[in-house]
Amino acid sequence: MARTKEFDPDKALDDAMSLFWQRGYEATSMSDLVDELGVARASLYATFGDKHSLYLKALDRYTERRDPVVVERLSAAGSPLAAVRAFVAEYGAEIIADKQPRGCLVVNTAVERLPGDDEAALRVRASWQTLEVALTAALSRAKAEGELPGGSDPRALARFVVVFLQGLRVVGKADPSLPLVRDALAQFSLVLGA
Repeated sequence: MARTKEFDPDKALDDAMSLFWQRGYEATSMSDLVDELGVARASLYATFGDKHSLYLKALDRYTERRDPVVVERLSAAGSPLAAVRAFVAEYGAEIIADKQPRGCLVVNTAVERLPGDDEAALRVRASWQTLEVALTAALSRAKAEGELPGGSDPRALARFVVVFLQGLRVVGKADPSLPLVRDALAQFSLVLGA
């Protein structure tokens, strides 16, 4: 007779995601995960596999929750350029309000695990691709509606925004007083003609 699980795998995955997000992959040991999750090591291995497999599942959980929100915000009704500006402003406000500061799990993964972790690299690129496509669509609509100059390249501009946002996350983790982030956000508004 099969034993029933003595823990909630969804909650355990959420807790593992949070721990990896706070500490990073290398600084989180299996002992840390066992202690934080309150789950026996054997149960963790049986449910999620090794630490790397659990990390990838936690990263998947993170992107499954965040990426659709990004797409929704950038495809909202109304001015597409205003949607992009609002998204960048919200992104910046999130960085400024982060008291820990944890950054973004996708960006943290890129900084800590790449190159060398091909499976993590696929997930990072997929998340950034989602952001790029959503931004390109919004900026293409903005161009079609006359909110951007006719010679604008929505895809190149979207790629610029992707790189800008990922850089903000890195700087936000390293600069506790955040003047770099605040000044960069102020300058960004000039790029999009705010």
